[in-house]
Amino acid sequence: MDEAATREEICDIGRRIYARQFAAGNDGNISCRLTDNVVLCTPTLICKGFMQPDDLCTVDLDGNQLSGTRRCTSEIKLHLEVYRGDPTATAVVHCHPPHATAFGLARVEIPTGILPEVEVFLGAVPQADYATPGSAQFAETIRPFVGRASAVVLSNHGTVSWGPSVERAYWNTEVLDAYCRMLLLSRQLGHIERLNAEQVRELLGLRESFGSPPDPRLTRDGPLYVNPEFGRNDET
Repeated sequence: MDEAATREEICDIGRRIYARQFAAGNDGNISCRLTDNVVLCTPTLICKGFMQPDDLCTVDLDGNQLSGTRRCTSEIKLHLEVYRGDPTATAVVHCHPPHATAFGLARVEIPTGILPEVEVFLGAVPQADYATPGSAQFAETIRPFVGRASAVVLSNHGTVSWGPSVERAYWNTEVLDAYCRMLLLSRQLGHIERLNAEQVRELLGLRESFGSPPDPRLTRDGPLYVNPEFGRNDET
């Protein structure tokens, strides 16, 4: 996809984010890697539902603005942390989807082993520590998960997701928020039934056939092996 088409796609995803109420006012930011060292991104202080292609900016991987009449997003460091750590990431979406963000506000980890589509297409979603938005420390909070996840909940803030295209990065956000809404609704019924270990392993084995990377939980190592208070199945 050339730069002109990428600018149009970012604006389209911005409209979808705004329509889904994933970003109020001028919340949220979107970016896409154009080359190894050039990233196209949304500017600061603009509503994502009303952007035009010429509003977008370019920066290098050090965060230096290369082009654009508007100043780049103040949270560009978060996006660059993903690009530097995951060579397969082409696009990043950061916004505040309400149901997923609620888990970050309550500091409740998102459970695994419940919904097949989440296991196959999204995987485990870790929660990063809080840091002041826009700071270098804020970007560093997701460093342990880059290359091992495709979405992260930011404590007391929102979410960040990434993928091989702008649309796939947005899909990860949409799937995550829908899942969190289902969790909250089912918890009101009083019980959430988890899949057993063999059922989860079978789902994780399907990931690569659908274009998802291998799931780190198959090796049971690292911080993505999450089993939070919605219920625990130690075998998954």
